[in-house]
This record gives sequence, C-alpha cells and structure tokens, in this order.
Amino acid sequence: METLIEAKNLSKFFNTPKGMLHAVDNVNFTIEKGTTLGIVGESGCGKSTLGRTLAHLHEATSGSFFYKGEDVTHVDKKKVKELNEKIQFIFQDPYSSLNPRFSVYQTLSEPLILSGRYKKEEIEAETLKLMELVGLAPRFASSYPHEMDGGRRQRIVIARAIALGPEFVICDEPVSALDVSVQAQILNLLMELQEQKQLTYMFITHDLSVVRYISTKICVMYMGQVVEMAPAEEVFEQTLHPYSRALLNAIPLPDVHNKKKPIILKGEVSSPIDPGPGCRFAPRCPHATDACRSEAQPLREVSEGHFVACNRLEEIV
Repeated sequence: METLIEAKNLSKFFNTPKGMLHAVDNVNFTIEKGTTLGIVGESGCGKSTLGRTLAHLHEATSGSFFYKGEDVTHVDKKKVKELNEKIQFIFQDPYSSLNPRFSVYQTLSEPLILSGRYKKEEIEAETLKLMELVGLAPRFASSYPHEMDGGRRQRIVIARAIALGPEFVICDEPVSALDVSVQAQILNLLMELQEQKQLTYMFITHDLSVVRYISTKICVMYMGQVVEMAPAEEVFEQTLHPYSRALLNAIPLPDVHNKKKPIILKGEVSSPIDPGPGCRFAPRCPHATDACRSEAQPLREVSEGHFVACNRLEEIV
C-alpha cells in the first residue's frame, strides 16, 4: 500500500521554568493511504501534541515527517497553506472550534470562498452538498452553533474539514464529548466518508473500545513515546507491553459473571521534564528491574508488524 504519512524520530519539546518537557519524544510510524492509525494512551501522554505537530499547529523540535514522501517538517507559510488543504484537523470540542457568530452556511462556505476554486454561483450548491454529505438537513443552514446539539456541531466540523478534499484528517478525540448513541453515529459517518473519499485518518482517543472499532493499526503512547504498535486486532488479542495490558484490563466487561483480575498500577508517574534514558513506565511496572530504569527501551519488531519497547519481553510473556 502507498505510504501517505511517515514520521521519523519526531519530537516536540516545550521549554518550561523547570526544564525541557518531552511531550513527544522520538516517535516513528507510517500511515498507509486509506487506513486509520489509532493513537491511545492516558491524558498527558502526548497524543494530541503529536497530532498538532503533524498539522503544523506546533513546530517539531527534531526529527521529521513526510507527506507522500516529501519532507514537510519545516516549511514556509505558503507551503503550510497548501498543506492545510490536504491535512485537516477535527478538534475534540466542536463548540469551541466553531465561530459562534457564523451560521452553518457561513462556516461551510468560508473555506470554499477562500480557496478561490469556486465561482460565486457554485458556492451555495457546494455548501448544501457538504451538509447532505454529513447528514445535516438544509433547514439547518441558517442555524448557529448554540442552537444545535453536540452531534450536529461535530457534523459541521467534519463537513468543514472535508470541504476542500483533504487526504489526511487528524481526529483529536472527536467523539469523547458526545453521548454514547451519538458517538456511534459520528464514528459510522467517519468510516463512510473514509470509504467514499479514500480518506486517511489519525484517530486520537483514550477510549480503547472506540479505537478498536475504527482503527487499522494502533500506537500505544506513554509519556511521549510509543511503547507498542501493531495491527488493531493484534494489539487486543496479543497484548505484550505491560502498560498496554493495564490499559486493556481497564475496559469493563459486559458479562458480570466473567470477572477478570484487575491490574493495579502502583508507584509514581515519572516526570516528562528532562527524563532519563530508561523506561518511563518503569516506576509503575511490576516487572521493572534496575536495568529498565537506566537503559534505553527502543521499539523492536517482535513479530511481523508488531513493535514493542520492552527489553524484558521474553521474561514477561
């Protein structure tokens, strides 16, 4: 399959009064065209920062990322504007990402007007077509964000994101603020649009049941680093990293008679500010040794397409 997005040793650090905060640290992955890469992990693990870096909302500190084989890590404003048509971002909270003074029609017609691709008489037809594509009735064209529920607001955001025909869409927890029934509708919409338009997604979430439903491949992040990466089903069926196991163990089972032994993580979360070379999960890992705390834990391929950052894997499994 054609590789659309590739990250090589990508890092994003923030300078703080206490030192350098390693939000994203030496991340590597590829995303094939028409597939979905799920990014999961606890709050603060760097998954949203990773997405924002790829969208040029943050500038990378080091490393590089490629779009269709072209290095687009550090580019000028003109190139960023070009990339913005091909790489779009869907934010977690649809209400705060919409202009409250713009109606639905104004919100969706704005990117069409600014692109300069459409004649004045074509704008209305294209805007209504976008609304139909995401399941918004024409009667909502003159409505404002405060007059609509969360699901419809997110449909507006999705329509705006796909208005100019992007190839890569970064979805930053797009359903976490919605009711469960509405979540399913939005997920189905995203999957339908992906099939219709051959879209490629990065889907950022902390909800493992959601990421399993939509993802082709999953990256598990902890403290700015990828600790496990594999095809979606393999992450669930053959979980290897101790942190990934703890995450999956936290998913409640629908069967009250089928109880599982809880994995309780003890110890303090290590600081992301100027971290040492060892495993960042070591202070909470029940299998950690002194070597884990002092030696680097690079991602290594343990089976085809399955990468894990753990030097004690043979003893743990």
